Amino acid sequence: MFRTLILLLLTTTLTFAQATENEYNIIPFPARFSAGAGRFVLTGTTKILTTGKDPAQAAAAQLLSSQLKLTSGLPISVATVTPALAKGKQILFDKHTAGRCGPEGYLLRVTPDGVRVEAETPKGYFYAAQTLMQLLPADVYGTTRAASTNWSMPACDILDRPRYAYRGLMLDVCRHFMPVTFVKKFIDLLAMHKMNTFHWHLTDDQGWRIEIKKYPKLTTVGSVRKETLIGQYGEYYPQRFDGKPHGGFYTQEQIKDVVRYAAARHVTIVPEIEMPGHGLAALAAYPELGCEPAKNYTVGTRWGIIRDVFCPTEKTFTFLQDVLTETMALFPGKYIHIGGDECPKDAWKKSAFCQELIKKQNLKDENGLQSYVIRRIEKFVNSKGRAIIGWDEILEGGLAPNATVMSWRGVQGGIEAAKQKHTVVMTPGAFCYIDKYQADPTTEPLAIGGYLPVEKVYSYEPTPAELTADEQKYILGVQGNLWTEYIQTPTDVEYMVYPRAVALAEIGWMPAGPRNFEDFAARLKNHLKRFDRIGLNYAKRLLDVRAETQFTDENGSTPRQLQVRLSKLDTDGKIFFTTNGRDATPAATEYIAPITLTKTTTIKAITVPGNDKPFAETFIIHRAKGKPYTYATPAPKNADPDLKRLTDGQVAASPRDDRPWVQVSGGNDIELTIDLGEVKPVTKVTTSFMKKVMYGVLPPKSVEVALSREGDSYKEAIAQPVNEPLEGHWRVVPVVADFKTARARYVRVIIKNYGIVPDEHQNERGGKPASLAVDEVIVE
Repeated sequence: MFRTLILLLLTTTLTFAQATENEYNIIPFPARFSAGAGRFVLTGTTKILTTGKDPAQAAAAQLLSSQLKLTSGLPISVATVTPALAKGKQILFDKHTAGRCGPEGYLLRVTPDGVRVEAETPKGYFYAAQTLMQLLPADVYGTTRAASTNWSMPACDILDRPRYAYRGLMLDVCRHFMPVTFVKKFIDLLAMHKMNTFHWHLTDDQGWRIEIKKYPKLTTVGSVRKETLIGQYGEYYPQRFDGKPHGGFYTQEQIKDVVRYAAARHVTIVPEIEMPGHGLAALAAYPELGCEPAKNYTVGTRWGIIRDVFCPTEKTFTFLQDVLTETMALFPGKYIHIGGDECPKDAWKKSAFCQELIKKQNLKDENGLQSYVIRRIEKFVNSKGRAIIGWDEILEGGLAPNATVMSWRGVQGGIEAAKQKHTVVMTPGAFCYIDKYQADPTTEPLAIGGYLPVEKVYSYEPTPAELTADEQKYILGVQGNLWTEYIQTPTDVEYMVYPRAVALAEIGWMPAGPRNFEDFAARLKNHLKRFDRIGLNYAKRLLDVRAETQFTDENGSTPRQLQVRLSKLDTDGKIFFTTNGRDATPAATEYIAPITLTKTTTIKAITVPGNDKPFAETFIIHRAKGKPYTYATPAPKNADPDLKRLTDGQVAASPRDDRPWVQVSGGNDIELTIDLGEVKPVTKVTTSFMKKVMYGVLPPKSVEVALSREGDSYKEAIAQPVNEPLEGHWRVVPVVADFKTARARYVRVIIKNYGIVPDEHQNERGGKPASLAVDEVIVE
């Protein structure tokens, strides 16, 4: 009978059908699933049975038993199966012998009469236990007894195994150190979501976090920076610092303990030792490893790319090999991550030694020198029976023979590596960098920038369509990355990682094919209840209200009207809103259709069930709202592809959020003309600009506004110089042109670029052409 069930499962296509609503909130969703009838009820006589003396079965069974005893209060124990016990309504772990589960898969059958688990490996039993936990009430994830819970699970048949062999998350502990207790919690959460790799970023410019006994100054000197940048990288000009030392490192005994802890949860740790760039903390400890040994290197206090890098001398290679030798003794996994990213070549270009080495090794240039470094390190690591993995810059100058590429600068590096028959982990920044904002940046904790909501993470397809079937085999899997420049505490980490890492877990596990985000969101909403029991500080952005403007068609005597469309990811809940300035409550107007506005209005809204951030936004009604415009200068296609952002009624409120701004780079000016449709009174034209000097975004030198009735000649021109000081906090800079009495159909705005970014205050953009960022041309 069970063999028949297996054959049925193998021929069943992936389905999200559910016997009853919200019954099967499994994440990641199984590869093969069929809902059943009825429920298996746990009682005081229920036992978890294992066969023979299989320690993997016993470990998974004990995991389940311990948590059920804690939260249900039922005396559910683990026992070896006997004919008598097998007749009862029990949970049985058994060895799978038909070869259908693979190295991480399992079979699971739940009926009202019992539960049967089969697997071929310890990982399979462990992941089956995770699924069983998710079939139980959310209270099973608690730390205290929940006596009132109905302890049962819905019937189902599952044959499950992952799509990718590599499913990981990276945690940067260099920018902000995280304690061992939290690292273990981070690993627990990986295992809960059937992710099997923890990429531990242990060395960087701002701190060396791993004890190396042969080089004690790496931790006595390199693990502590004297101060840390205040705010976001571009928030102040010049940048400001807090004057407070920040440090921390992991002893080798602590690392061994974490490695054992992870192994018990079937998580492999990939340590990262950065080279040849991002090595400033090491240079601060041992300056002889740099190209200027007499220089006073100090541990980095600011973020970004730092130009001091390892100099590829024999002394440096000896140091790196010694470090890697001690590292490999601590971490038993196959891969050692050697970084390889963001290595400026300035120091090498100025170094007589490096230039001589390039000639001696018959290298083409400094990129070839980087490849030389990576190849030597790979040869050493391979000699120890291990393999290197590095960021996609290791492709530059030629890829090391056996290296695995981690593709982060988009997908092209992964495509190129796979075509060269190198294994690849896909982790493109647009989908997998979970240090970006996940909601309106003006209401979110400070982040590096960018916007990556959970639905975009879920939309990612890790295997590029450009690859042939044979080349696709080189895609090992997918990884999410959390860099901690602006993430200072464990609770901050939790907020940024979850629930976006849940989406990554599912796309790494589920079979190839279309995915249903609405179904995922429904399961995720229930999954969040588990996070509540765990005590996780997750982001509740699934329940946020979002707003987008649209315009009605203009016909006859009916003018074009601005409408605001509200939405949310949670399709089950409701939105309530106000337009009278009062806070929204469940007694306010329920949102059914787009809201038509006839005057400047602040909309406030909440969701029920609610999140932790009520929505509020002001929409500007002015004479140019929704009106078309054209550019006389090259159109900023990426920033304003639909030619509507400058008159959409939504005004950029903060330099934190790049999305509303129309930006042009390269020192270019902007000239645009708005067509109001008919001659109208014009009394004032207001534009806003972003000042973010450390990013090279400067206010303009001047703004000229001119009016025309026919569009052929412009009068009433006002040239408004902009005298905004560059020093100070980033901000939105308004520029206003007042007209006493004027009538016009066409409004022309000419914005003169600042020119060259001042080359001072350690500004990486110094000496380069400035960029312009403008939003909403408001015509009154």
